[in-house]
Amino acid sequence: MTTSRDVVGQRSETVRRANLSSIVRELHLRGPLSRSELVARTGLTRSAIRGLIGELVAADLVEERRSEPAGTPGRPSPEVRARGDQTLALALEANVDSLAMALVGLGGTVHRLERVDRPRAHVTVDEIADDLVGLVRPMLGDLRSGDALVGIGVAVAGVVRRSDGIVRHAPNLGWRDAPLGDRLAESLELDVPVWLANEADLGGLAEHRRGAAAGADEVVYVMGEVGVGGNLIAAGRPLVGAAGYGGEVGHMPVNPEGLPCGCGAVGCWETEIGERALLVRAGRDPDGGRAAVSELIGAAGEGEARACAALEHVAAWLGVGLATLINILNPQLVVLGGVFERIHPLVGDAIEAATRRRSLRPSADLVRIVPGQLGVDAPIIGAAELAFEPVLADPAARLRSRVPALASA
Repeated sequence: MTTSRDVVGQRSETVRRANLSSIVRELHLRGPLSRSELVARTGLTRSAIRGLIGELVAADLVEERRSEPAGTPGRPSPEVRARGDQTLALALEANVDSLAMALVGLGGTVHRLERVDRPRAHVTVDEIADDLVGLVRPMLGDLRSGDALVGIGVAVAGVVRRSDGIVRHAPNLGWRDAPLGDRLAESLELDVPVWLANEADLGGLAEHRRGAAAGADEVVYVMGEVGVGGNLIAAGRPLVGAAGYGGEVGHMPVNPEGLPCGCGAVGCWETEIGERALLVRAGRDPDGGRAAVSELIGAAGEGEARACAALEHVAAWLGVGLATLINILNPQLVVLGGVFERIHPLVGDAIEAATRRRSLRPSADLVRIVPGQLGVDAPIIGAAELAFEPVLADPAARLRSRVPALASA
């Protein structure tokens, strides 16, 4: 039988977890803060902050240091920072033309990041998993021997069912219902959860937390590489859909008379603005990748007519799709990632003009269209954020695993 005392205790523990989460999330996203700043940001009392920080310090989630004197009366408030050396996430990325791994500390410190190019071709999930494990292998001994690792986040160029890590459809990799999450968990043997999500979803998450969209609550992120994907933020939270398939903006039908898409449909937005479409229209190798895009951008900068025309075509069709998203979602910010981030300096004005011509005036007057800030690494930074999220949501679970005495205190 549940008594009133039990209910009060449960509510108290719920409040405690929420307060711990608020502190750890602020330090993770904002960087080092004084106790006074934490009081202001969280709304907690000084005594509450002091006690909760003591628990977090004991669990190696945060540390305190003396602040430098500010030249004002009184003792300076101690500075609190996340322990990026004691709480780590392993981030992996499986892209069409590259693989990457990163070891990231709480607070966003990137301790190690490696990226290797791979040929563009359909490849089995086992081959990709083996190659990713090969990237991680030099660190595996250290990761297995310590308890600092909290999770593994994986960015994938495909439609991912988040509940079980199944890649339902990755046309540019040639996959359907590929169990990448299970395959990586089996091979890495790290006894931590493996979380998968679409690369554009994670690129948008990274830009929202650490890049161009930091502080914005209504955001559309559109990323172009071989494919085109997106991330939609509403009221500060991602719109991922019922199974995690939300944000597949590259497969909006925009041109009934357009080209066949790798997804099986015709006239998808991706067929007009994706990297391959850009390169083909500019007379380049459609599989030339980032190097070919760099050469094209350079040629356009020097005035080559065909390169300029290709960029203008992409800018015009970006406007078609962005206007649709703006009219439906009414965002305050549109962030362009991947190829679109790279071409923005040359055609930003054209993208803006094409979008405004098709957008409802009230929404168009509100929104800003900006390039991303994190470049090619946005998805893998987002993968680390995905792995950290359970700790940010419930640091108390980490406290119980690291400091058992605190659970019964």
